Amino acid sequence: MASTTPWIVLIVYVLVLLFIDFFVLHKKNKTPSVKKAILEVVFFVSNALVFSGVLYWCYSHNLVANINNFSATDALIKYLTGYIIELSLSVDNLFVIAIIFTSFKIPSQYQHKLLFLGILGAIVFRAILISVGLVLINKIHGMNIVFGLFLLFTALKMLKKEAEHTEFDEPKGYMKYFRFSNVIDGGKFVTRVNGKRVFTALFGALITIEFTDLLFALDSIPAIFAVTTDPFIVYSSNIFAIMGLRSLYFFLANMLERFVYLKYSVFSILVFVSIKLITASWVEIPEWFSLLFIGLSLGIGVYVSASMVNHKK
Repeated sequence: MASTTPWIVLIVYVLVLLFIDFFVLHKKNKTPSVKKAILEVVFFVSNALVFSGVLYWCYSHNLVANINNFSATDALIKYLTGYIIELSLSVDNLFVIAIIFTSFKIPSQYQHKLLFLGILGAIVFRAILISVGLVLINKIHGMNIVFGLFLLFTALKMLKKEAEHTEFDEPKGYMKYFRFSNVIDGGKFVTRVNGKRVFTALFGALITIEFTDLLFALDSIPAIFAVTTDPFIVYSSNIFAIMGLRSLYFFLANMLERFVYLKYSVFSILVFVSIKLITASWVEIPEWFSLLFIGLSLGIGVYVSASMVNHKK
C-alpha cells in the first residue's frame, strides 16, 4: 500500500545533502580545487546511486503509488535512465552558466553561492513544471506527441544556433524592473551607490541563472517523460541530476572549451527522446537501448572533443 514515506525520505535526503554542500563542503567562499571538485562530483553521483537503492526498496515493498505497475527492477532502470538523460542534457546548461559568470564578471569565490541558490529555485520551479506536465500528459490524449515535437524543434533550433555560431544573449529585459548596478560589493545582493540602494551584479547573475534554468527545464522535463510518467521517478531523477550540476561545473570549468562537441551529443539525445515520445503509442523502445544510446552519444562526444584538442596541439 502506497504511503508518503518515500516522499518524506526524498525531501529529507535532499535537505541533508544541501546542508552538507553549503555548510560543510563550502562553508567559506573559496574556489574549489580540481581535486575537490572531482571528489564532490563523486559524492553527488554516489548519493544518486545510493538513492536508487532506496527507490528499489520502496518499489519492492509497494510503498509508492505505482501507477504503471513497475517491478522494482523496472523502476530502478527507469530512474537511472532518467538520471543520465537529465545529467547529459545539463551539459548545455554548463556552457550557459560559464557565459553568465563571464558577462556579469562574477569572481570565482562567489560562483558556488549563486549556483547553490540557483539550485533551490530550480527545485521549486521543476516541481511545479513536472506536476503540470504530468497532469497534461495523463489528461490529454496525444500530449506525448506534442512534447516530442517540442523537443525535436528544440534540438533543431539548437543545431541551427550552433551552425550560425550565435552566442547566448544575456536576457537583460527584466533588469528594467530593478535598480541594477554592475558593482560587486563582496557577497552582497544589495548595496548603496551614490546614496541609493541598488541590486549588485551578483543579483543580476542569480536572476539570469534562474531564468535560464527555467528555459532548460522546458526541454529536460518532457525528455524524461519519454522514460516514464511515474511522479516519484521523474522528480527524484531530476532533483539528483541538478544537485550534481554545481560540482560538475567546477570540475569542467576550465575544460568546457575542450568539450565543444558534447553539444552534438546533447542534440542526438534530444532527437532520440523526442522520437521515443512521438512513437510511444506504437513502439516500445527498451530502456537498455536508451541507456546504450545515451552512453554512446556522450562517449563519442567526449572522444571527438579530446581528439580535436590533441590534434590542434
